[in-house]
Amino acid sequence: MRFPRQATSRQTTQGNPGHHRLGESTAARQLGLLARLRNYLFAGIIVTAPIAITIFLVVQVVNFFDTRVDRFLPVRYNPETYLPFSLPGLGFLTMVLALIFIGWFAAGLVGRSVMRGGERLLDRMPVIRSVYGTLKQIFETVLAQSSGSFREVVLVEYPRRGIWALGFVTSGTRGEVQDKTERDLVNVFLPTTPNPTSGFLLFVPRQDLVHLDMTVEDGVKMVISSGIVTPPTRPATVSTGVADEPAVAPTAR
Repeated sequence: MRFPRQATSRQTTQGNPGHHRLGESTAARQLGLLARLRNYLFAGIIVTAPIAITIFLVVQVVNFFDTRVDRFLPVRYNPETYLPFSLPGLGFLTMVLALIFIGWFAAGLVGRSVMRGGERLLDRMPVIRSVYGTLKQIFETVLAQSSGSFREVVLVEYPRRGIWALGFVTSGTRGEVQDKTERDLVNVFLPTTPNPTSGFLLFVPRQDLVHLDMTVEDGVKMVISSGIVTPPTRPATVSTGVADEPAVAPTAR
């Protein structure tokens, strides 16, 4: 007497195509769920990371000034002496007030005299005078309200024709550099990526520049992010920066 053989799993699977399709759909749903969870994770990182890093840096700066400035405050003038809790940001606020006072003193007649005497003393020191002069010029250029700093974002063909680089117009070229050339030149700072504090100073003919409508802040963001952050297109505006300045006539040589 013969008994019928049991069907193998392979035969069962091949004989039941509906079961096969059901397994594929289940695997596809699992993969889709994992993809959505991964996208949600990345979205959460994008939302929370800038906020968390900003808060962390602010706290670190405030704590840095608090731990170093509080020790110079006299005990009787320190509010924390009379309070049962500490005041976060007290050192930072003290530093800001001290800088305001120094600026007010330096703007006066006595302050200017003291500054001139100190600078004459530093000019006699071979190494220190170079470092001080460079740092002073940099801070005056960046922080002075009358300097204008970066005025406009432009495109420059660099390092060869057909390749464009993002640059910032600082001012019109004057002095000997302009006098020795026949074309009207513009000072363009070409920053490096992702550190825009270093770069190249280019003297570019005004007509060779392509002026952009993006703000200087958007241009800096684009440089720091290596092009990942692209500012939205702004409506065209009439340029009022250095590109519209009249050409400087060469002086007689």
